[in-house]
Amino acid sequence: MRSSMSSKGNCWDDAPTESCWDRLKTAGVHGHKFATKEQAKQAVPDWMACYNQRRLHASLGFLSPMPFEQRWYEAQRKKAA
Repeated sequence: MRSSMSSKGNCWDDAPTESCWDRLKTAGVHGHKFATKEQAKQAVPDWMACYNQRRLHASLGFLSPMPFEQRWYEAQRKKAA
């Protein structure tokens, strides 16, 4: 994952990405003391897995993003059938 700026220089285009980076830094690694560089590297995918698969979001009906998206795709398949 890499932060970027839109070709127009509109910072609002990147608001979701910047929000994700902020959450990673504050909840995932800020204040943690890692014994090795490898532990620090592993903290990022561990946090992302938690954020996407286990963390409940009020705006998604108290589901985590992955189950919410899976339900949405299933509903789209049923509509198409």
